[in-house]
Amino acid sequence: MDDTNQPPEHADPASGTAPSVAAAVARFPGVVAERPSPRDEAVVSVDAAHWTELARWLHDEAGFEFLSDLCGVDWPHRRPRFEVVCTLTDLRTPARIRVVVGIDGEPPAVPSVTGIWPGANWFEREAYDMFGIVFEGHPNLTRILMPDDWEGHPLRKDYSVGKVPVEYKHLSPGH
Repeated sequence: MDDTNQPPEHADPASGTAPSVAAAVARFPGVVAERPSPRDEAVVSVDAAHWTELARWLHDEAGFEFLSDLCGVDWPHRRPRFEVVCTLTDLRTPARIRVVVGIDGEPPAVPSVTGIWPGANWFEREAYDMFGIVFEGHPNLTRILMPDDWEGHPLRKDYSVGKVPVEYKHLSPGH
């Protein structure tokens, strides 16, 4: 049977917790929490104030040297409203862990991890451009998808889709 579609790190059947999650929770008690996952994936949450410390430990000591993905999420009826979700990979084992960083405020702000994973650069710029999440300490936090003079952040749930008037120049009244 081909196991290529199986998650690379499985939870311990006795505890129900992936080894990387157990290690992160043990290393940062009261700061890092295990998050439930519908497919028994390794998922933890942390607040923005402790994100850099956890990120450095995951990279330097836990072996998650590859940042596979980083994106923003907007939950307008939750607190914190915004999340930054990072998927990290240990290429040696291979194991994956997803880290959910809760952030609030206006503008929402979280420390940049470009100093830990240089590949976070464009991911952070995209989250800034689409959600308005400020990555403090980012070397070049500018728009990456939208024009520089664009107003607002299109993936926010409160962004008005109907802001841009639609004109049909080829049609005139009465035709």
